[in-house]
Amino acid sequence: MYIEKLRLSNFRNYRDIELGFSRNFNILYGDNAQGKTNILEAVFLCAAGRSHRTAKDSEMVLEGEESFYVKLDFVKDGRECSTEIGFMDNRRKRIKIDGIKAGKMGDMIGHFNAVMFSPEDISVIKEGPSERRRFLDITISQLKPSYFYDLQQYAKIIDQRNSLLKELNENRSMSANSLEVWNESAAKTGARIICARNSFIGRISCASCEKHRALTNGSEDLELRYVPSVKAEDLDDRVLVEEEFLKLLQKYSPREIEAGMTLHGPHRDDYEIYLNEQNIRVFGSQGQQRTAVLSVKLAEIGIIRETTGETPVLLLDDVMSELDTKRQDFLYRSLEDIQTFITCTDPSFFRQRGAREGEKYMKVVAAQVAQEATELATEDKT
Repeated sequence: MYIEKLRLSNFRNYRDIELGFSRNFNILYGDNAQGKTNILEAVFLCAAGRSHRTAKDSEMVLEGEESFYVKLDFVKDGRECSTEIGFMDNRRKRIKIDGIKAGKMGDMIGHFNAVMFSPEDISVIKEGPSERRRFLDITISQLKPSYFYDLQQYAKIIDQRNSLLKELNENRSMSANSLEVWNESAAKTGARIICARNSFIGRISCASCEKHRALTNGSEDLELRYVPSVKAEDLDDRVLVEEEFLKLLQKYSPREIEAGMTLHGPHRDDYEIYLNEQNIRVFGSQGQQRTAVLSVKLAEIGIIRETTGETPVLLLDDVMSELDTKRQDFLYRSLEDIQTFITCTDPSFFRQRGAREGEKYMKVVAAQVAQEATELATEDKT
């Protein structure tokens, strides 16, 4: 899988631009705040349906405008494909897949796959559970579009259930029996989410450990451990998880009525990252935390490739400056047979290592992109 062209209109600081790329190695360089990350953000938007930087679509609109438009032309399994996303005046995003209007956001998930790695990703370790759940949800959704639908459905169920809990809190004469319908719906949908997360965490934990041992010459063992809000003897048994979730909702409904919110379920899930049996968030150094995130991201690439049969596009946003020389070299050597986009202020790290097949440099200044004619001839790769 590789991108051929990207079109941006009124997106961030870009008025109207169309860019062509190398199918291997693309280096976007220039001073800070010129628009390098905005290009990567637009690409990631076409994979995940949302930005990696903001939850508000309106923040991606060029100042003074009311809408934006992004079109990505790419090759997948030897076939020409496209994704188009339009947004206007706080309305829902409009999406086209291969020129055909998509009815739901979930229709685009898995059509184009990308892995993003930026300095902010260390928040997966440092910040609260919501950041870790976000990483899980974006990655699993690319692998399993039905998971994305389950997330949407579960969010609606919890919103409705929370509204009812608040009503019951304000009007104690109401019967709590009406909760049962929402309990059953939450348990059924939530169980599918929990099982999918448990399976994925087990898979990426093994793959990340392998990458991490290679990065650290076998001196460190990395492990991801799922911390679900719903406990069950076998988290791979959906029926059992559903039963345990339902019992939990029924048991704690009086407390939830008092709180006016749902206190248990996958919206409260977490996972922990351990390094040599110690919680890396508590005991890990800044360098160890960065290396752990790098290992997880490299593992994510392998899992997407293994599951879909297609290699995702890799987006590296100013990460080389965050790594020491050893880890820079390891990452650089790992970038084989994958279309890669790298942002940096100084491209000398790459120039010093000699031209790679399909290497392309693009200087970004005030939303203007000057493309250097340094690309080498390459064979078609998908």
